[in-house]
Amino acid sequence: MADSSFDIVSKVDHQEADNALNQARKEVEQRYDFKGTGASIEWSGDAILIKANTEERAKAVLDVFQTKLIKRGISLKSLETGEPVAGGKEYRITSTLKDGISQENAKKIGKIIRDEGPKSVKSQIQGDELRVQSKSRDDLQEVQRLLKAADLDVDLQFVNYR
Repeated sequence: MADSSFDIVSKVDHQEADNALNQARKEVEQRYDFKGTGASIEWSGDAILIKANTEERAKAVLDVFQTKLIKRGISLKSLETGEPVAGGKEYRITSTLKDGISQENAKKIGKIIRDEGPKSVKSQIQGDELRVQSKSRDDLQEVQRLLKAADLDVDLQFVNYR
């Protein structure tokens, strides 16, 4: 019997992220407590730029955006947020969406699979994703349960299950 396998990836649906950003922008423009504070949120290349006249307002805009991401099914583990930076009369927060699994995190995941997973399971790093193989589908499902329970700082999806 051929080996069964699946891929572990960390992808962000950019259309959903764009929708969440547009919803957050509309809410910031309409909410009374943001009137006259210069609060805004927008794309700046691949990064998300949040501006406001106080640090608290900038963090409030970030909170609105995070709420919209959660409602759209995007994990906050995919959002990398910097600290508020004062620039002139405004505070800026730059955030980025993480796509793909870094080599460091891929090695951590591989180590977890080797140390705690079933012995028949093999994992292999392929660029920014991991391929996990085994003769037993039950062992593959056990690996998925193990990784879901592990507290990793990466949002994982399991795809190409065959």
